[in-house]
Amino acid sequence: MKTSLFLTFYVVSLSLVFGQNAQQDSLNALEEVVLIEQGIEKRAVGITPSSSIGLKDIEKFGPLDIATSMNQISGVYLLSGALNTNRITIRGVGARTPYGTDKLRLYFNNIPVTNGTGFSTIEAYDLENVGAVEIIKGPKGSSFGSNLGGAIILNTKAPEVGKTFLVNSLTVGSYEMFKNNLAFRHSEKNFNLSLSYNHLKTEGYRQNNQFERDGLLLSSSVVLGNRSKLDFLLNYIDYTAGIPSSLNQTDFEQNPTNADGNWLAAEGFEANKYTLAGVTHTYEFNSVLRNKTSIFYTYLDHYEPRPFNILDEFTNGFGLRSVFDGKFLMGNFTLGTEIYKDEYHWGTFQNLFRDNEGNGSVQGDRLSNNMEFRRQLNLFGTFEFLLEKNLTAQIGLSLNKTKYDFRDLFNAGEANTSAHRDFDAILLPSLELQYRLKNGILYANVSRGFSNPGLEETLTPEGVINPDISQEKGINYEFGGQFRLLNEALQLSATAYRMRINDLLVAQRVGEDQYIGTNAGKTRHQGLEMDARYAISVSNALLLTPYLSYTLSDHSFVDFVDDDSNFSGNPLTGVPKNRISSGLDLVHDSGFVFNLSHQYVDDIPLTDANTISSESYNVINVSSRYSLAMNKNLKLGFNAGVNNVFDTNYAGSVLINAVGFGGNLPRYYYPANGINYYGKIGVTYTF
Repeated sequence: MKTSLFLTFYVVSLSLVFGQNAQQDSLNALEEVVLIEQGIEKRAVGITPSSSIGLKDIEKFGPLDIATSMNQISGVYLLSGALNTNRITIRGVGARTPYGTDKLRLYFNNIPVTNGTGFSTIEAYDLENVGAVEIIKGPKGSSFGSNLGGAIILNTKAPEVGKTFLVNSLTVGSYEMFKNNLAFRHSEKNFNLSLSYNHLKTEGYRQNNQFERDGLLLSSSVVLGNRSKLDFLLNYIDYTAGIPSSLNQTDFEQNPTNADGNWLAAEGFEANKYTLAGVTHTYEFNSVLRNKTSIFYTYLDHYEPRPFNILDEFTNGFGLRSVFDGKFLMGNFTLGTEIYKDEYHWGTFQNLFRDNEGNGSVQGDRLSNNMEFRRQLNLFGTFEFLLEKNLTAQIGLSLNKTKYDFRDLFNAGEANTSAHRDFDAILLPSLELQYRLKNGILYANVSRGFSNPGLEETLTPEGVINPDISQEKGINYEFGGQFRLLNEALQLSATAYRMRINDLLVAQRVGEDQYIGTNAGKTRHQGLEMDARYAISVSNALLLTPYLSYTLSDHSFVDFVDDDSNFSGNPLTGVPKNRISSGLDLVHDSGFVFNLSHQYVDDIPLTDANTISSESYNVINVSSRYSLAMNKNLKLGFNAGVNNVFDTNYAGSVLINAVGFGGNLPRYYYPANGINYYGKIGVTYTF
């Protein structure tokens, strides 16, 4: 509690100090270069504000540090064990997932890219091609799935009308990192085209940590008339990544660059080919009614040799998203649907790496062969209306229907485990209020959300569908405000929330690659999110922008009994109670920008009994960039930085409730990169 009070005092004091040192006359001369990213187009439908980071925020930490970029947003915590091992949690939701990101929805240019069991893969996208990341925290996004964790919306860079240019950026850095991104963009009144190719290769910080990726992104828009427009999207990623896996505490502290011995001996890796193709049609019926409809296809081919077996899988996904929006009576409405289905094929094989004379994995006999058909239907609608002059209300309602159909293609007769699970339809209402002040807004939200069980949670270790598993459900209460003071130079926001989740899904590890899901109890998620940013004009040519985000996560088990153990009242596993992201941007009108950033993460409970926790840590990063126009057609850009300046040994990700097998210590920790450097040169040629 003392820490929380201190941090709150720190935020408020910092804001007051900035306010007292304002130089308003000079600021007006520099207002066009204020780096507050207010030009980001919001895609979320709702009067409770969403959060976002723009291209400049992403570029501060180099092209590989996804985690630090995302962790600038209060309430959002991305744990990264490697470039291919990321887990995003929002307000503690998803923290208990062993691997990957679930319990939220991920969208890419209006197209949902979360699979049939709710898992999302942010590493399937090159952030150099992303212009903005928008985040809806909690289930208030009726039009974006009403998941307990919320939604993340990735948007590609917006076209510049009347411009045609070629851009190449080359980045080199520590761990033999090489990255190149080549993009061609053309835009005119009724047509635009963007085509980019990226290549990345790095040996990584740890043993067996190499990563190589090639990607192609094509986006285009064609205006068909006064009322109609078509958008095309194709994203292809092909990457291979070594898997060093997690470490026990002794190895983490003494030899963080090592890989786990079994994964190293097997030379474990994953190879992925991912394709997303979509077409979006926008039609304006008249000035008060519009429709946007997307149809899309996704394909994932995944091959992963592990010490215990080899996983070979592929997924075909198909879907449609259609949204009507417009004016009705005295308000604004949205009405839409998302239909998604995929076909998931997976099998496992023996891994004979121990018989391969130290040369890594070798595929042996088949151990399983399975297929699952997964279906989801989301219906949603919102209506926004004015209650009085400054008070706006929005009601929302969504409905989810989910079905799994599991086919065992390996076993016959009584040993066959084919089954299906048809979840009951779930209704998810929401209510939002917004009151406009002279210099800001106050808002409140009450909304119901849900989470579907993942694959491991729906099946028993024997591969049988668990008929007793049910969806997590919760109600979110939220109140906050956003304020712009001192001629909008000072921006403050604060949000308090409380969410209680019932039927908590728990993935219990019962084997090296075996989990079983149960609905084990209830959790209470409550917290405070605060953000402050101030633009100080030092002179007519120099702008100083300090910023700070603070997250208090006071999450706990309300009612959680696991076998004979009662964990009720314990802090929620996998969530740090306090986090700070702070920094300082210095911008000169010559084109030079300098950034100093700081991340603080509190200790994280690693077991439900809270018997062991990771250590808290502080990390400092610095970066600078400079842009220079050589002539009217040619522009150069330079970017360089140092991440983890003081070479702090900290866990970039953790595995909760880890179990040691064969007498080995449990492996809780994924070491983050040590001190690392990068340098980038960009060339832009305008035709």
